[in-house]
Amino acid sequence: MRWIRTLCYSLGLSAAFMAPAAMAQQTFVNVLTGGQSGVYYPLGVSLAQIYGKTIPNARATAQVTKASAENLNLLQAGRGELAFTLGDALSDAWKGDAEAGFTKKLDKLRGLSATYNNVIQIVANADSGIKTLADLKGKRLSVGAARSGTELNARAILKAAGITYQDLGKVEYLPFGESVELIKNRQLDATLQSAGLGVASIRDLATSVKIVVVPVPADVVAKVGDPAYQPTVIPANTYTGQTEDVQTAAIPNFLVTHSGVSDELAYEMTKQLYANLETLHAAHNAAKAIKLENAVKGMPVPLHPGAERYYKEVGVIK
Repeated sequence: MRWIRTLCYSLGLSAAFMAPAAMAQQTFVNVLTGGQSGVYYPLGVSLAQIYGKTIPNARATAQVTKASAENLNLLQAGRGELAFTLGDALSDAWKGDAEAGFTKKLDKLRGLSATYNNVIQIVANADSGIKTLADLKGKRLSVGAARSGTELNARAILKAAGITYQDLGKVEYLPFGESVELIKNRQLDATLQSAGLGVASIRDLATSVKIVVVPVPADVVAKVGDPAYQPTVIPANTYTGQTEDVQTAAIPNFLVTHSGVSDELAYEMTKQLYANLETLHAAHNAAKAIKLENAVKGMPVPLHPGAERYYKEVGVIK
């Protein structure tokens, strides 16, 4: 019996030494998203679930944030492994554009993949009388959370249209869902939301009040002066009551990581993203625009070596 006790004691010691080693191998993947009523959040939740199932020893989570600008600053600080961001915000962060809220160059940022285009969607309560950009003067407008990617887009579009915040009756810096609730309660006239088509917040608004989707003409898009902004249309019937195509601007979105993430983890995050696109499609229709052949197009920052390895394996990079 003594040898059995000795064996058990030895096994117990082995397990005690093995446990910390096993814990040390756990990989944390924090996906930085945006507000819960936007598109980043459901896609981020879906990605976290994918990574938790497919990356060995991964503990994956999705974090609600104020989106692009906050996400990029968090990545630079090492407080996340992957983030969604708008292309113009990413370019500004890489350059260290203080006016856009980046007081220094965020030099640790590394690209993982292009995704889908955000579409500038300016939606007003029909009772407000707003039909054009010029009609926004003197009205109450929500431009997204302060210094978010949406707010940076709002500044760019309004400036190109010859409108300043001082021209507006009131400016609110609110997430999508809160903006919609204030419009329903007639405390706001309009909201500018930079998101994928069919965003839940605007769908909700359009089923509650009669809306007008305000066009952003192609000449205004051109006056932004940033190649990230391209003319596009919001197709008719994207939202209840929107019976015609509406001109507006599109800006590409990217998934970004940072230089402190291991090559192996960046490789797996990229590989599992493209191996599980159907799961992302189920999370939100915007994900249907994610194409492997477009993965590195227009990337404003250097690719992470792990992502680059995957793209070379599949022939995207020769």
